[in-house]
This record gives sequence, structure tokens and C-alpha cells, in this order.
Amino acid sequence: MAASSLPTFMRWLPPRTTATINRCEFVCHGRMDGFIAGRHRSAKKGASVEFTDYRQYLPGDDIKHIDWKVYGRKDRYYIKQTMAETNVRFMICLDCSGSMAYRGESAVEFEGRRLSKMEYAKYLAAGLASLFLSQQDAVGLALFDTHVREFLPAKSGKGQLFNVLRFIEDARTGGETELAPIFDEIAERLPKRSVVIIISDLFGDTRNLLKSFQHINYRHHEMVVLHTMAEEELHFPFESFVHFKDLESPLELELSPESVRADYLSRVQAFIKMLTDGCGSMRADYVPLSTAKPFEKSLTEYLARRATGIG
Repeated sequence: MAASSLPTFMRWLPPRTTATINRCEFVCHGRMDGFIAGRHRSAKKGASVEFTDYRQYLPGDDIKHIDWKVYGRKDRYYIKQTMAETNVRFMICLDCSGSMAYRGESAVEFEGRRLSKMEYAKYLAAGLASLFLSQQDAVGLALFDTHVREFLPAKSGKGQLFNVLRFIEDARTGGETELAPIFDEIAERLPKRSVVIIISDLFGDTRNLLKSFQHINYRHHEMVVLHTMAEEELHFPFESFVHFKDLESPLELELSPESVRADYLSRVQAFIKMLTDGCGSMRADYVPLSTAKPFEKSLTEYLARRATGIG
């Protein structure tokens, strides 16, 4: 199919992203409930722990399960399977609140324009959906601002990728949101153990937010938090008087950066520390991301760290 005839929603999954991300792998740390053969450990064992089958060795597998006799015959590593392996349900939660519309001067350029946090998050969501579906896993998508705007249940198959990309294409930034009730609702709507991927700037009451993360954790879902912020929000590089506009309310201010820089940076550091410590206590992956860095690089570096157990 010629590039010009591709559906517009395919722009969120450019060929270079597919080529880069699909060389990676996402392996769950915990045991998951799934329904078709895949590459993750299931919480459900077979009738016995006797040998059932072989599969090819994957990075991260325990080498003690390698069948060396098979290696001698085929010159390839194969694993003895004694536990059912299964696919996983991933739920990607994409923040569409007003603050995600911010487009910093330091943001990475892609296809001739600097990316807003929302656009950056859309590329992250599309790339991850493609990766998960290429692993024969199931993927769903939740879009939210003041409420859960769209909820696409997790499914597998190529058609689901198109569904996810259509939802991403139609997503627009909305109004102010309080995140905690959103994640409480999503936790309740997931029918089985899932991996919950949260892509957000996480602006809101941090204590309540962490309580909602605990709710997700309590229901035995694995969590990955992709904390997406602009470089200006992280380092406050402004020098002269700046006109600030709250993207989630009518508030507008003109401030001298020197008068607020120290307090602002102190608050940002405390904010990030609370999130880091809170996610760490739940064994959730907390991944700080800056829109100044190419999104493929951010994802591949995280997936590489996760594969080595660093997270």
C-alpha cells in the first residue's frame, strides 16, 4: 500500500518506530492470567510439573531449564516447559487532560514540528500497542481527562491495533482532572490480572494518586508509570519575565522566573521523589520521561533496563 493511501491514524506508528520497538520485548515480572500461548508465566499450572513441551530460549530465561541434548542435536537453545505460558492483557491509560497540551521549546521535533506532551504520549502508546500485539498479547486503551472518556477492552489481533490507533488519532486534550478517581475506576473495570501502563504528567494530588495506584496494585495488576513531562517543567530554564497560562483553568500570571525558580524546583523534586518512592513500594516501574528525548529512544532504553531486571 502506498504511503499516501494509508489511513491517517497510521501516522502514530511510523515505520521507524515499528522497526525499532518490535526488536524489543516486554516480559512480565509477575505471573499473569491469560488465555492463549505466549511468552509470559501464567499463574495456572498444568496437571503436573512434568515435561510438556519445548520452546526456543529467550533472553531472561533461567539457563537451568535448557535441554542440552536438544542443543547438541540442533545447535540451538530450547527450554523445557513445565508450566503453561500465556499471553497478557495490557491496558494503556492515556492522559488527555489540558496540561498534556503543553509544547515546550526543548521538545523533540518529529516530522517538522515540536511534540506536545500529548503527541509524545500518543507515539508512546502506539509503539507499545504494536509491541504487545506482536507478542500475541492483548491490548486495551483508556483515554481520560475529567472522566474515562473512552475504554477499549483488551483484545489481541491485527484488527485491535487499528482500533487502538483510531482511538489515539481521535483523542484530544480536555479539561482539568483529578487522577485518583480515574485510576480507581480503571482498576475496577479490568476483569482479570493485567499490566496497566499509565502515560501521564501525573499533575494532581500526589497522595491521592498513590492511593489509587495502591488500588490497582491490590487487585494484582502489574503497573508501569511513564511519567511524561516537558524539559521546561523539569528544569524551569526561563530567564526573563514570562507569561504563564494554566492549561486546565482560566488562570494566567506574569512572573519573574528568578522569584519562583528555587521554590518551583524544590516542589518538582519532592513531587518526583514521592512518585519514585510510592511506585517503588508497590514494585511498580516508575519511568521519568522528557519530551526533549526521542520517544523511540526513551522506550527502548526502558525496555532494555526492564529486560535486565533494573526496571
